[in-house]
Amino acid sequence: MTLFLREADVAQLLTMKDAIAAVEEATRAQGLGLAVNRPRQRLRSGRSTLQIMPASIGPMEVAGWKAYGGGRTGGQMRVFLFSTETGEFKAIIEGNRLGQMRTGAASGVATKYQARADASTVGMYGSGNQARTQLEAVCQVRPIKSVKVFSRTAENRAAFAKEMSDYLRIEVVPVDQPEAVCKGSAIVITITNSRDPVLKGEWLEPGTHINAAGGNALIRSEIDVDAVRRAEIITVDDMEQAKQESGDLMQAVERGIVSWEQLEELGKVVCGRMPGRTSEEQITLFESHGLALWDVAAGEAVYRIAKQRGVGTELPM
Repeated sequence: MTLFLREADVAQLLTMKDAIAAVEEATRAQGLGLAVNRPRQRLRSGRSTLQIMPASIGPMEVAGWKAYGGGRTGGQMRVFLFSTETGEFKAIIEGNRLGQMRTGAASGVATKYQARADASTVGMYGSGNQARTQLEAVCQVRPIKSVKVFSRTAENRAAFAKEMSDYLRIEVVPVDQPEAVCKGSAIVITITNSRDPVLKGEWLEPGTHINAAGGNALIRSEIDVDAVRRAEIITVDDMEQAKQESGDLMQAVERGIVSWEQLEELGKVVCGRMPGRTSEEQITLFESHGLALWDVAAGEAVYRIAKQRGVGTELPM
């Protein structure tokens, strides 16, 4: 029988702690060459786009893919899981909340391995749904005490600050100037849909770690080329996917500021094959584009929890 899990099931079962553990395990497997990720495939037809993302994770004995449509009304995501040991069709999982959680979790993993150990301050660009899990994940791996947030609409950033202050029990304050986000921030997060840079490298202070998590298209860039230039260690989630989707890095590569050979996948850091940082003064950067690997890992985690607790609907498939 195949288990069907709805958005409400995922929201009920999957904690950020569980999501980070799953994404970290999958990322370590990727770094060891024990997992396979395939970049997002976009199949355009008429006014809509079908997007498909497959991956397999050897140590977790699971493979699968995420599929979703894109159009004027957005798309409902579905994650499909199979056992690599038996071939069993294990689960179909509604994937919007799952995607939100795994994207935040990936930034949590990058922060764990690349931010300074004493990092306690965060600056954020963006105040949408994805921003919530970005901040929650970072708070899981560092003792965060204060947060500053900037977004284009004052009402949105004020509402985000109030909500997350109450939820995380820390100080989250809105700021009305983008450069104020970086002042005193040990961790900076960009999680916007902007086509133009919201973060300038000149604002960064020594020792900052950046999670650039909002852009997954070559026509979009959240950080400017100076921010890339100042970063001494740059990791990406998947090199092949970064070359197809990272507007932040492509512009820097085209201008000769950085080469693809200078970059490493986060998995190499997580599995211990390279350091996330080598000094307290370094600026480090993680470029996140959203991997099928994370969807499958988080999907497997919520599937296992659901089976233990008897949650979900069994389908005769």
